[in-house]
Amino acid sequence: MNQISSGVLHSVLCGGALGLYRMAYREWGDSSNPRVLVCVHGLTRNSLDFARLATKLSHEYRVIAPDVVGRGQSDRHPDPMAYNTLTYTADMVTLLARLGVEQVDWLGTSMGGLIGMMMAAHKNTPIRRLILNDVGPTLSLDALKRIVNYVSGPHQFADGDTARRYIKTIFAPFALTSEADWSELIDHTLKPTADGGVRFNYDPDIRKPLEVAVLGQEVDLWAFYDRIHCPTLLIRGEQSDLLSVETALEMSRRGPCATLATIAGVGHAPMFMSDDQIALVRGFLDR
Repeated sequence: MNQISSGVLHSVLCGGALGLYRMAYREWGDSSNPRVLVCVHGLTRNSLDFARLATKLSHEYRVIAPDVVGRGQSDRHPDPMAYNTLTYTADMVTLLARLGVEQVDWLGTSMGGLIGMMMAAHKNTPIRRLILNDVGPTLSLDALKRIVNYVSGPHQFADGDTARRYIKTIFAPFALTSEADWSELIDHTLKPTADGGVRFNYDPDIRKPLEVAVLGQEVDLWAFYDRIHCPTLLIRGEQSDLLSVETALEMSRRGPCATLATIAGVGHAPMFMSDDQIALVRGFLDR
């Protein structure tokens, strides 16, 4: 296996009337390469989720992976209720302006896919090809409640062993197949604290808007999805509790008529740490 690179870390100033903050992003590959792949992580994750995929694609693509505000190396948002897709989408537009690119391919896991869906739905979208990883315009409320429960659960731990056991429980749906994979993911998930413990590498306040949303109506973003025209690949974990089989099939019939690929034995969500999952991404982008 090739040595995995963590990329080159940069940041860009984002925000507006509610406050300004730095959003970190990582870059792999030749910065002059016009083939740009933007990879955006899920709710509690960060840019390093894509380190393995980015390292393997970096000879073909300039790969960019941001730490969405409140995660990873990015600042926290001054207003916790601004942790929403409108904020994140505006930040991605700022990022693309910093990169100086007019067209990109987009790979979004869960939350990152929702951001990509919203961007791809607009006129003058910069997205050439779209990969949605285990997310769609309709989301299971039961799965959202499960996610809120763990985001609202323990955030800081006295020692790494306790944290690792907890992480392997809540992220069991990732279905990672080796201890090396788990160690890599856990290392990217935790950050040391001043008292010798560890904590999750995100702002716990990201849960606040989500708690409100779960109490409301079901998520319905079909109006956005139906306006997407670019080639789209939908990847679904076979055991996903967030994206139903019915929604996935409907996505293959309307809007961009996404090509549907199912990853056997995986829940929410595939993590692109295995060669077959990386090959699926490469194959779609190279069409």
